[in-house]
Amino acid sequence: MPLLTRMLNAPLSIDVRRGAVAALGELLADRRIVTEGRVAIAVGRGQGDQIAEQVRPSLQACEVFQVEGGTVDAAVALGARLRGGSFEAVVGIGGGRTIDATKYAATLSGIPMVSVATNLSHDGICSPVASLVHDKGKGSFGVVMPLAMVVDLDYVHAAPPELVRAGIGDVVSNFSAVDDWLLASEECGERIDRMALTVARTAAEALLHQPASIESDRFLTVLAEGLVLSGMAMAFAGDSRPASGGDHEILHAIDQLFPGTANHGELAGLGAAFCYHLRATRLRGAEMEAAQERLGEILGCLGRHGLPRMPGDVGLSVEQFAEAVQYAPRTRPGRYTILEHLGLDKGETLKAVEEYVQAHGD
Repeated sequence: MPLLTRMLNAPLSIDVRRGAVAALGELLADRRIVTEGRVAIAVGRGQGDQIAEQVRPSLQACEVFQVEGGTVDAAVALGARLRGGSFEAVVGIGGGRTIDATKYAATLSGIPMVSVATNLSHDGICSPVASLVHDKGKGSFGVVMPLAMVVDLDYVHAAPPELVRAGIGDVVSNFSAVDDWLLASEECGERIDRMALTVARTAAEALLHQPASIESDRFLTVLAEGLVLSGMAMAFAGDSRPASGGDHEILHAIDQLFPGTANHGELAGLGAAFCYHLRATRLRGAEMEAAQERLGEILGCLGRHGLPRMPGDVGLSVEQFAEAVQYAPRTRPGRYTILEHLGLDKGETLKAVEEYVQAHGD
């Protein structure tokens, strides 16, 4: 008998609204997550401690651990403490670094993880990937995706606006990742998971033309759900392909060559815009026309929400950005994107960046 359906990994619960944290204790009482009440809470700097104190009374027995940054060492140390405490689950509360470290620690410990996001800076809040710093830079590690996730819009509103806006760039970069995946299929025969592709692209489309701003609950809900869908698309695909293309190669190159330049989502949006510039100026026919239209939409969205659109917006010169673009394919060996397809040399890359700035800079 033919297989008529397939099993897809998805969180047991997704709660995006004001006051969602108040229901965290009830969520953890779900016997699919915790049976005896032994829960660890991992918090980073910022609002994590406040939320931990808010939910502590609703839990029978919990212990709070401080996560010292988004590093492999911090995640491994947390994992050791989780194993030593015989916890049934861990709740990661905070921004992307805290949640990524907690996901990695939970995977090492073999226990489920609940994600409580206090900002919307990137799609790590619900993805099967952890981006962590190690002694040779920054790397992406496969982890088990969160079993449940909570986004309390009250806390998101209180987060620094740049950390909320950044998530827009990460979701919009799905367009670039999807087109790179399709390109890899055409040129290299790479298998495409059409379900994962559809989910990633739908998340980006839902956000792209939202008329409201980050001050709006409606907009933040769409952004949060878009980040969740991006994470789920990666889980469906079994890797980061539907949400990470040449755009993310560029951001990882900037992270390595010019650390501290800007945050993940800001660089993802900038990388996606530049990748579409390459498509719009170096491809032909219908692909070029489609890229020109998408480039205009992405630049409009980034500008509308105050996100970087040019290298200078993140403090990089044309030469520095060109250096990062040239280095970018080395960050993801074996991944085929528009960057690998064009194979521009150093001079051609610099010319492309100059053209981009001249054509679309203010």
